[in-house]
Amino acid sequence: MTRQAAKLSDIAAILFDKDGTLLDFHATWLPKGRDLLTKFCGDDSALKSRLMVKAGYDASSGRIMSGSILAAGSNMDIAQVWAQELAMPVAELEAYINQEFASGDSHPSVPVDDLTPSLQKLHDMGYVLGVATMDSEQGIEATLVPFACLHLFSFLAGYDSGFGSKPGPGMVQGFCQAMGLQPHQVMVVGDNTHDLHMGLSAGAGVVVGVLTGTSVGSDLHEADFVLESIADLPELLA
Repeated sequence: MTRQAAKLSDIAAILFDKDGTLLDFHATWLPKGRDLLTKFCGDDSALKSRLMVKAGYDASSGRIMSGSILAAGSNMDIAQVWAQELAMPVAELEAYINQEFASGDSHPSVPVDDLTPSLQKLHDMGYVLGVATMDSEQGIEATLVPFACLHLFSFLAGYDSGFGSKPGPGMVQGFCQAMGLQPHQVMVVGDNTHDLHMGLSAGAGVVVGVLTGTSVGSDLHEADFVLESIADLPELLA
């Protein structure tokens, strides 16, 4: 048995990032971000573009850059980047961003291919599932409810849930404590280096990168495995 196969044999639970892992990052968050900035900036397209670029948007490629504030940060991080130009207190702006992203008025989320069937397969295989995201806890429910998959998760953690932020180990540690697990029994799955570093800093048994977010394969070289999407997980674990 190879070292990687041995590590997989210990896995009892999977902790997923949300945006870029369960949700198609660009199809979901570019429209949401633009809708939000239209409310702030109105017809001032120059201000809107400037704020998008400050937070990590690359105008030449039309994509969010891997590791940027929009790709890896929390709503608090976004507020801190935008507050001065919008002449708003950071805490007030953070609360507004949380409210807008969690409201039903925001642009609808787009799931990765085979989201719910893939999660159902993993659940049926006996794995305990959780979510750890830099979105708010309220945002987890708002963005995942439409896909009838929330009941498959036993643990939900946002940046405001009290476990700290990525790439720190707190969300993995909270998952382990809540589920009665040891870190080596946990697989962490995400689309960005901050997800991998969260898993590595907590001593997770396996860290997996997926290519449904802002990163390319070379960005995820620290992962034990790099997969096209979570749809490949049941076969990896079989």
